Amino acid sequence: EKVAIYGDYDVDGITSSTVLKRFLAERGLETDVYIPNRLHEGYGLNENAIREIADTKHTLIITVDCGITGNKEIELAKSFGIDTVVTDHHEPTETLPDAVAVVDCKRKDNKYPFNGLAGVGVAFKLTQAISMRLGVREEEYLKYLDLVCVGTISDIVPLVDENRTISKLGLKLVRQTRNIGLKVLLDSIGYKKIDSMAISFGVAPRINACGRMGNEKVALDLFLSKDYNEAKKLAMQLNDFNLRRQEIEKRIFEEAVLKVENEEKGKSCIIIGSEGWHHGIIGIVASKITEMYFKPSILICFEDDEGKGSGRSIPGFDLHDALMKCGKHLEKYGGHAMAVGITVKKAEFQNVKNAIEEYAKECNVDKIIPIINADCELTLKEININNVKSLDMLEPYGEANKKPLFLFKNLKINSIRALSEGKHLKLSLKDDKYIIDAIGFNIGDLANKYLIDDKVDVIGCLDINSFNGNESVQIVIKDIRKSY
Repeated sequence: EKVAIYGDYDVDGITSSTVLKRFLAERGLETDVYIPNRLHEGYGLNENAIREIADTKHTLIITVDCGITGNKEIELAKSFGIDTVVTDHHEPTETLPDAVAVVDCKRKDNKYPFNGLAGVGVAFKLTQAISMRLGVREEEYLKYLDLVCVGTISDIVPLVDENRTISKLGLKLVRQTRNIGLKVLLDSIGYKKIDSMAISFGVAPRINACGRMGNEKVALDLFLSKDYNEAKKLAMQLNDFNLRRQEIEKRIFEEAVLKVENEEKGKSCIIIGSEGWHHGIIGIVASKITEMYFKPSILICFEDDEGKGSGRSIPGFDLHDALMKCGKHLEKYGGHAMAVGITVKKAEFQNVKNAIEEYAKECNVDKIIPIINADCELTLKEININNVKSLDMLEPYGEANKKPLFLFKNLKINSIRALSEGKHLKLSLKDDKYIIDAIGFNIGDLANKYLIDDKVDVIGCLDINSFNGNESVQIVIKDIRKSY
């Protein structure tokens, strides 16, 4: 049969598509891959894509990381004589799509013992099941754990149970990967230590930048490439997309902060819009605005009379519920409690803003305060290089397995200064005769709030700082306050 794999433009979707395409090719089945364009088509199956796949005489679609809610599109495919196999990890609706098979561990009748797999995890389980059925050796599907691990860590699924196994074993393969594209990309980023942080903050943003900038195929081509020079060119493109994404993000963030300061003072919810914002990037900016002000936020980019927006919430406020209250003013909306996407007519923008603000006030959003939970309280006397290094056993860190946070009380400030043109905070802290260095990223403005000899409580992670061949323990500060 002529088979199309239908994926997604994020890391999970790109790795899912790569793993399944390569595995099937090695079994003698060549497939095509369809990745929708984020800016013009959006997430998931869509009618135009199905028609295009039908026009190119495909008779089977296998979805990866999408499809569980594509009932209408799967019916359309059926009318063209196309069968569909759905593999997904998102929540189904009440009615499952009428496909040949629906593989999703979030199904209500699921009997699989772990339901937290990423889309690439489900695609990987499909390759494992096919291998077991065909008597294929284990190493023939286990060799893809490098990409499965990259997709799993990047998709912020809980890194527990089978996901922990995938990411822990997968990272070992990532360090010696035979995937030319992944190797070249890692080399171009230049991380000394390949761990979950290198994936989350190095690899993932670059792959996602392709989709955000409307060039999703470049990341797919990179992972499918078998030519070193071609891979090098594609990796350079990924790095360029990421730099452009950072520049656009910085501009939108600065404009958004100005709008918040001028228009949203005293509001429970931040809802702002503008012409010329990039709707592939406003979700990241919404996250930053929510983090900065600790308020739910929705950012909307207007083009002519229509706006597309992304929203982020705070723990304790269901942003999806808020949208349901003003659904009559919206063209489209979706998401969950903490993150949403919307389409709204410009004429309805103020109505949406008023309705959400009213709902937020009813829910007493202003009374929700940010809480940081420490895993353990320590004194400086209790820490040394060996026990900090032993924390590596808890890696890989990610969702549901966060890096441990430690609380230190009543430390005296020995020295304090701002670094990188006031961006970061550098401290030396003392407890009796014990002294430790501490660094606070993006909180350099606090250098003016504290003085030498002030007593402070600090919460943060413990890290090893290597400089000129010397190793020392440092605290990476999450938050700081004056001791009571």
